Amino acid sequence: MRILLVEDNADVGEAVQARLARLGHALDWERSGEAASARLDVQQGYGLVILDVMLGGAIDGMAILRRLRARGGATPVLMLTARSQVDDRVSALDLGADDYLTKPFDFRELEARVRALLRRGSGAAVNELRFGDISIDLEGQVASLNGQPLELTKRELALLELLLARPGRIVPKEQLMDRLFGLDEAASLNAVEQHVARLRKKLSLSTTEIRTLRGLGYQIMAR
Repeated sequence: MRILLVEDNADVGEAVQARLARLGHALDWERSGEAASARLDVQQGYGLVILDVMLGGAIDGMAILRRLRARGGATPVLMLTARSQVDDRVSALDLGADDYLTKPFDFRELEARVRALLRRGSGAAVNELRFGDISIDLEGQVASLNGQPLELTKRELALLELLLARPGRIVPKEQLMDRLFGLDEAASLNAVEQHVARLRKKLSLSTTEIRTLRGLGYQIMAR
């Protein structure tokens, strides 16, 4: 899943980036409120925004959150804050934050909250996605076919998760490109096609299939 991290502390940012990359997420990291606000103006494909409250510069985390919600953005937002006062946490939630973590935090808790918010954003309420004979353990980040683990790359797993979260629904190719690749990565519609082709081969024995609808996108369906 594609995530935007807004954090001006280099140590925290690098640690979060490394941790989430190991889980297979594509992560864009902005270090200022101004840069993050500009990116959110042009990029709508994030599955989650992790937002530090105390940012240097004229635009802090609360201002970014307020602006995002004012224009109708429904992307889940996890606030990171060194503030422990109840009023600050209440203010963030009232502005539309979905959850918050107080620094310093345990990275296992960060991962758990990220998983929960991504599930909520995709409409899933459990730790498993299942369709036909395919399932994904969202916590363990393992996909299975008929109960047997599938050897997938992180990007193939993310692609399968996006499709399984919307069984039978058409997922536009452009949306997949936005969700699978960070802005700093080389991304193209052709790259999406290549990942879909590789995933299809690994699901060749499944009772489900990934269908291509020309000009529209892809959908996962029963054969």
